[in-house]
Amino acid sequence: MFSHWTQTDIVVNGVKIHYTRTGHGDKRPILLIHGFSDNGLCWTPVARELEADYDVIMPDMRGHGLSERVKADEDVDMPADVAELIGALGLDRPVVCGHSMGAGVTYHIGVRFPELARALVLEDPPFRESWPEQPADQAGENPIVKWARTLPGRNLDDLLVEYRREHPTWPEELVRPMCEAKKQLDPMVAETMSSRIRRDSSSWLETLPQIKLPMLVFTANPELGAIVTPDSAAKARELKPDMDLVHIPDVGHLIRFDSFAAFMQGLRDFLKKIDY
Repeated sequence: MFSHWTQTDIVVNGVKIHYTRTGHGDKRPILLIHGFSDNGLCWTPVARELEADYDVIMPDMRGHGLSERVKADEDVDMPADVAELIGALGLDRPVVCGHSMGAGVTYHIGVRFPELARALVLEDPPFRESWPEQPADQAGENPIVKWARTLPGRNLDDLLVEYRREHPTWPEELVRPMCEAKKQLDPMVAETMSSRIRRDSSSWLETLPQIKLPMLVFTANPELGAIVTPDSAAKARELKPDMDLVHIPDVGHLIRFDSFAAFMQGLRDFLKKIDY
Protein backbone atom coordinates (compact mmCIF):
# COMPACT_ATOMS: atom_id res chain seq x y z
CA MET A 1 0.00 0.00 0.00
CA PHE A 2 1.17 3.54 -0.70
CA SER A 3 2.05 5.85 2.19
CA HIS A 4 -0.54 8.48 1.28
CA TRP A 5 -3.37 5.94 1.28
CA THR A 6 -5.16 5.26 4.56
CA GLN A 7 -6.47 2.05 6.10
CA THR A 8 -8.93 1.86 8.95
CA ASP A 9 -11.82 -0.11 10.43
CA ILE A 10 -15.42 0.99 10.79
CA VAL A 11 -18.43 -0.76 12.30
CA VAL A 12 -21.36 -0.91 9.87
CA ASN A 13 -24.43 -3.11 9.94
CA GLY A 14 -23.16 -4.47 13.25
CA VAL A 15 -19.83 -5.77 11.91
CA LYS A 16 -16.28 -4.49 11.56
CA ILE A 17 -15.36 -3.60 7.99
CA HIS A 18 -11.78 -2.77 7.04
CA TYR A 19 -11.17 -0.44 4.12
CA THR A 20 -8.42 1.32 2.20
CA ARG A 21 -8.93 4.83 0.84
CA THR A 22 -6.86 6.93 -1.54
CA GLY A 23 -8.46 10.29 -0.76
CA HIS A 24 -10.04 12.33 2.00
CA GLY A 25 -13.48 13.17 0.70
CA ASP A 26 -12.39 16.06 -1.51
CA LYS A 27 -12.83 14.21 -4.84
CA ARG A 28 -15.63 12.28 -6.53
CA PRO A 29 -16.04 8.91 -4.77
CA ILE A 30 -15.73 5.48 -6.35
CA LEU A 31 -16.35 2.36 -4.30
CA LEU A 32 -14.61 -0.81 -5.51
CA ILE A 33 -16.00 -4.16 -4.32
CA HIS A 34 -13.72 -7.19 -4.71
CA GLY A 35 -14.59 -10.72 -5.69
CA PHE A 36 -14.75 -13.87 -3.59
CA SER A 37 -11.44 -14.74 -1.86
CA ASP A 38 -9.90 -11.36 -2.79
CA ASN A 39 -9.57 -8.23 -0.66
CA GLY A 40 -9.82 -4.51 -1.25
CA LEU A 41 -6.18 -4.12 -2.18
CA CYS A 42 -6.70 -6.40 -5.17
CA TRP A 43 -8.00 -3.19 -6.79
CA THR A 44 -4.61 -1.47 -6.30
CA PRO A 45 -3.72 -1.03 -10.01
CA VAL A 46 -7.17 0.45 -10.72
CA ALA A 47 -6.97 2.74 -7.69
CA ARG A 48 -3.58 4.04 -8.77
CA GLU A 49 -4.99 4.92 -12.19
CA LEU A 50 -8.01 6.72 -10.73
CA GLU A 51 -6.74 8.40 -7.57
CA ALA A 52 -5.68 11.65 -9.25
CA ASP A 53 -9.31 12.35 -10.14
CA TYR A 54 -11.33 10.26 -7.70
CA ASP A 55 -11.54 9.34 -4.03
CA VAL A 56 -11.25 5.54 -4.28
CA ILE A 57 -12.58 3.42 -1.41
CA MET A 58 -11.73 -0.30 -1.33
CA PRO A 59 -13.42 -2.25 1.49
CA ASP A 60 -12.70 -5.82 2.54
CA MET A 61 -16.03 -7.62 2.48
CA ARG A 62 -17.16 -9.55 5.53
CA GLY A 63 -15.13 -12.74 5.94
CA HIS A 64 -12.42 -11.34 3.63
CA GLY A 65 -9.21 -9.43 4.19
CA LEU A 66 -9.07 -7.79 7.61
CA SER A 67 -12.82 -7.47 8.07
CA GLU A 68 -14.90 -9.37 10.60
CA ARG A 69 -15.07 -13.14 10.44
CA VAL A 70 -18.33 -14.99 9.78
CA LYS A 71 -20.25 -17.13 12.24
CA ALA A 72 -21.83 -20.43 11.24
CA ASP A 73 -25.34 -19.95 9.84
CA GLU A 74 -24.95 -16.16 9.96
CA ASP A 75 -27.11 -14.17 7.55
CA VAL A 76 -24.39 -12.38 5.59
CA ASP A 77 -25.87 -9.38 3.78
CA MET A 78 -23.01 -7.73 1.88
CA PRO A 79 -25.18 -5.21 -0.05
CA ALA A 80 -26.51 -3.97 3.30
CA ASP A 81 -22.92 -3.74 4.60
CA VAL A 82 -21.96 -1.61 1.59
CA ALA A 83 -25.06 0.56 1.90
CA GLU A 84 -24.25 1.29 5.54
CA LEU A 85 -20.62 1.96 4.64
CA ILE A 86 -21.68 4.57 2.08
CA GLY A 87 -23.75 6.32 4.73
CA ALA A 88 -21.16 6.04 7.50
CA LEU A 89 -18.44 7.56 5.32
CA GLY A 90 -20.78 10.27 4.05
CA LEU A 91 -20.14 9.37 0.41
CA ASP A 92 -22.17 11.42 -2.05
CA ARG A 93 -23.66 8.85 -4.42
CA PRO A 94 -20.48 7.05 -5.43
CA VAL A 95 -20.03 5.01 -8.56
CA VAL A 96 -20.06 1.44 -7.24
CA CYS A 97 -17.93 -1.05 -9.13
CA GLY A 98 -17.63 -4.76 -8.39
CA HIS A 99 -16.06 -7.93 -9.72
CA SER A 100 -17.68 -11.38 -9.61
CA MET A 101 -19.14 -11.72 -6.08
CA GLY A 102 -18.55 -7.98 -5.75
CA ALA A 103 -20.44 -7.42 -8.99
CA GLY A 104 -23.38 -9.26 -7.43
CA VAL A 105 -23.13 -7.01 -4.38
CA THR A 106 -22.95 -3.95 -6.63
CA TYR A 107 -25.96 -5.12 -8.61
CA HIS A 108 -28.05 -5.44 -5.46
CA ILE A 109 -27.10 -1.92 -4.41
CA GLY A 110 -28.84 -0.89 -7.63
CA VAL A 111 -31.89 -3.02 -6.79
CA ARG A 112 -32.23 -2.32 -3.06
CA PHE A 113 -30.45 1.00 -2.46
CA PRO A 114 -30.49 2.88 -5.79
CA GLU A 115 -30.62 6.27 -4.08
CA LEU A 116 -27.13 5.70 -2.67
CA ALA A 117 -25.30 5.24 -6.00
CA ARG A 118 -24.63 7.33 -9.08
CA ALA A 119 -23.87 4.42 -11.42
CA LEU A 120 -22.97 0.71 -11.38
CA VAL A 121 -20.04 -1.11 -12.97
CA LEU A 122 -20.15 -4.91 -13.07
CA GLU A 123 -17.08 -6.94 -14.05
CA ASP A 124 -18.25 -10.42 -15.13
CA PRO A 125 -21.24 -10.47 -12.75
CA PRO A 126 -22.99 -13.69 -11.70
CA PHE A 127 -25.61 -13.35 -14.44
CA ARG A 128 -26.56 -17.00 -14.80
CA GLU A 129 -29.90 -17.99 -16.27
CA SER A 130 -29.90 -21.27 -14.36
CA TRP A 131 -27.81 -23.46 -12.07
CA PRO A 132 -27.54 -27.23 -12.03
CA GLU A 133 -29.74 -28.68 -9.34
CA GLN A 134 -27.85 -29.24 -6.10
CA PRO A 135 -29.50 -30.67 -2.98
CA ALA A 136 -29.13 -28.44 0.05
CA ASP A 137 -27.49 -31.22 2.05
CA GLN A 138 -24.69 -31.38 -0.52
CA ALA A 139 -23.67 -27.71 -0.21
CA GLY A 140 -20.44 -28.79 1.46
CA GLU A 141 -19.44 -30.57 -1.74
CA ASN A 142 -19.32 -27.25 -3.59
CA PRO A 143 -15.80 -27.11 -5.11
CA ILE A 144 -15.38 -23.47 -4.05
CA VAL A 145 -16.18 -24.42 -0.46
CA LYS A 146 -13.74 -27.32 -0.61
CA TRP A 147 -11.03 -25.06 -2.09
CA ALA A 148 -11.58 -22.39 0.57
CA ARG A 149 -11.07 -24.98 3.30
CA THR A 150 -7.59 -25.77 1.95
CA LEU A 151 -6.32 -22.19 2.14
CA PRO A 152 -5.44 -22.05 5.87
CA GLY A 153 -2.96 -24.85 5.22
CA ARG A 154 -1.28 -23.12 2.29
CA ASN A 155 2.02 -21.29 2.70
CA LEU A 156 2.08 -17.65 1.54
CA ASP A 157 5.46 -18.02 -0.16
CA ASP A 158 4.21 -21.06 -2.07
CA LEU A 159 1.13 -19.12 -3.18
CA LEU A 160 3.33 -16.26 -4.39
CA VAL A 161 5.44 -18.65 -6.46
CA GLU A 162 2.31 -20.27 -7.89
CA TYR A 163 0.62 -17.00 -8.84
CA ARG A 164 3.79 -15.52 -10.35
CA ARG A 165 4.19 -18.64 -12.47
CA GLU A 166 0.54 -18.81 -13.57
CA HIS A 167 0.16 -15.05 -14.15
CA PRO A 168 3.52 -13.79 -15.44
CA THR A 169 2.05 -10.52 -16.75
CA TRP A 170 0.56 -9.45 -13.42
CA PRO A 171 2.44 -6.71 -11.54
CA GLU A 172 3.73 -7.48 -8.06
CA GLU A 173 1.30 -4.91 -6.60
CA LEU A 174 -1.46 -7.27 -7.71
CA VAL A 175 0.14 -10.67 -7.10
CA ARG A 176 0.96 -10.02 -3.44
CA PRO A 177 -2.50 -8.74 -2.40
CA MET A 178 -4.12 -11.65 -4.22
CA CYS A 179 -2.02 -14.18 -2.33
CA GLU A 180 -2.35 -12.40 0.99
CA ALA A 181 -6.11 -12.29 0.48
CA LYS A 182 -6.22 -16.06 0.08
CA LYS A 183 -4.53 -16.44 3.45
CA GLN A 184 -6.93 -13.90 5.01
CA LEU A 185 -10.09 -15.57 3.71
CA ASP A 186 -12.45 -17.00 6.31
CA PRO A 187 -13.54 -20.37 4.84
CA MET A 188 -16.82 -20.02 6.72
CA VAL A 189 -17.93 -17.24 4.36
CA ALA A 190 -17.93 -19.70 1.46
CA GLU A 191 -20.05 -22.16 3.42
CA THR A 192 -22.57 -19.59 4.63
CA MET A 193 -22.94 -17.82 1.27
CA SER A 194 -22.90 -20.67 -1.25
CA SER A 195 -26.67 -21.18 -1.22
CA ARG A 196 -27.38 -17.42 -1.20
CA ILE A 197 -25.16 -16.82 -4.21
CA ARG A 198 -26.97 -19.54 -6.14
CA ARG A 199 -30.33 -18.05 -5.20
CA ASP A 200 -29.48 -14.42 -5.97
CA SER A 201 -27.59 -15.04 -9.20
CA SER A 202 -30.75 -15.75 -11.19
CA SER A 203 -32.83 -12.94 -9.70
CA TRP A 204 -31.41 -10.45 -12.22
CA LEU A 205 -33.86 -11.79 -14.79
CA GLU A 206 -36.71 -10.31 -12.73
CA THR A 207 -35.03 -7.26 -11.23
CA LEU A 208 -32.82 -5.83 -14.00
CA PRO A 209 -35.66 -3.82 -15.62
CA GLN A 210 -36.13 -2.05 -12.27
CA ILE A 211 -32.66 -0.52 -12.33
CA LYS A 212 -32.66 3.02 -13.66
CA LEU A 213 -29.07 3.87 -12.79
CA PRO A 214 -26.44 4.00 -15.55
CA MET A 215 -24.79 0.59 -15.75
CA LEU A 216 -21.66 -0.75 -17.40
CA VAL A 217 -21.17 -4.51 -17.69
CA PHE A 218 -17.84 -6.07 -18.67
CA THR A 219 -18.02 -9.52 -20.25
CA ALA A 220 -15.32 -11.90 -21.47
CA ASN A 221 -14.87 -15.37 -22.96
CA PRO A 222 -16.81 -18.19 -21.22
CA GLU A 223 -14.48 -20.73 -22.84
CA LEU A 224 -11.70 -19.14 -20.76
CA GLY A 225 -13.74 -19.14 -17.56
CA ALA A 226 -15.96 -16.06 -17.78
CA ILE A 227 -19.41 -16.30 -16.20
CA VAL A 228 -21.56 -14.19 -18.53
CA THR A 229 -22.39 -16.05 -21.75
CA PRO A 230 -23.34 -14.32 -25.00
CA ASP A 231 -26.94 -15.42 -24.43
CA SER A 232 -26.98 -13.92 -20.94
CA ALA A 233 -25.41 -10.69 -22.21
CA ALA A 234 -28.05 -10.44 -24.93
CA LYS A 235 -30.80 -11.07 -22.39
CA ALA A 236 -29.37 -8.38 -20.10
CA ARG A 237 -29.31 -5.89 -22.97
CA GLU A 238 -32.89 -6.77 -23.81
CA LEU A 239 -33.98 -6.18 -20.20
CA LYS A 240 -32.01 -2.91 -19.86
CA PRO A 241 -31.49 -1.42 -23.34
CA ASP A 242 -29.55 1.60 -22.06
CA MET A 243 -26.91 -0.60 -20.44
CA ASP A 244 -23.31 -0.19 -21.62
CA LEU A 245 -21.73 -3.51 -22.55
CA VAL A 246 -17.98 -3.94 -23.05
CA HIS A 247 -16.86 -7.35 -24.29
CA ILE A 248 -13.20 -8.32 -23.95
CA PRO A 249 -12.86 -11.57 -25.92
CA ASP A 250 -9.36 -12.77 -25.13
CA VAL A 251 -9.66 -13.22 -21.35
CA GLY A 252 -11.78 -15.13 -18.86
CA HIS A 253 -13.27 -14.28 -15.48
CA LEU A 254 -10.33 -12.16 -14.28
CA ILE A 255 -10.95 -9.44 -16.85
CA ARG A 256 -9.08 -6.47 -15.42
CA PHE A 257 -6.32 -8.70 -14.10
CA ASP A 258 -5.52 -10.10 -17.53
CA SER A 259 -6.52 -7.20 -19.77
CA PHE A 260 -5.95 -4.13 -17.63
CA ALA A 261 -5.63 -1.53 -20.39
CA ALA A 262 -8.88 -2.61 -22.09
CA PHE A 263 -10.70 -2.63 -18.76
CA MET A 264 -9.47 0.84 -17.83
CA GLN A 265 -10.38 2.22 -21.26
CA GLY A 266 -13.92 0.91 -20.91
CA LEU A 267 -14.21 2.23 -17.37
CA ARG A 268 -12.88 5.69 -18.22
CA ASP A 269 -15.15 5.97 -21.26
CA PHE A 270 -18.13 5.14 -19.05
CA LEU A 271 -17.14 7.63 -16.37
CA LYS A 272 -16.86 10.36 -19.00
CA LYS A 273 -20.22 9.39 -20.46
CA ILE A 274 -22.02 9.80 -17.15
CA ASP A 275 -20.22 13.11 -16.60
CA TYR A 276 -18.70 11.90 -13.39
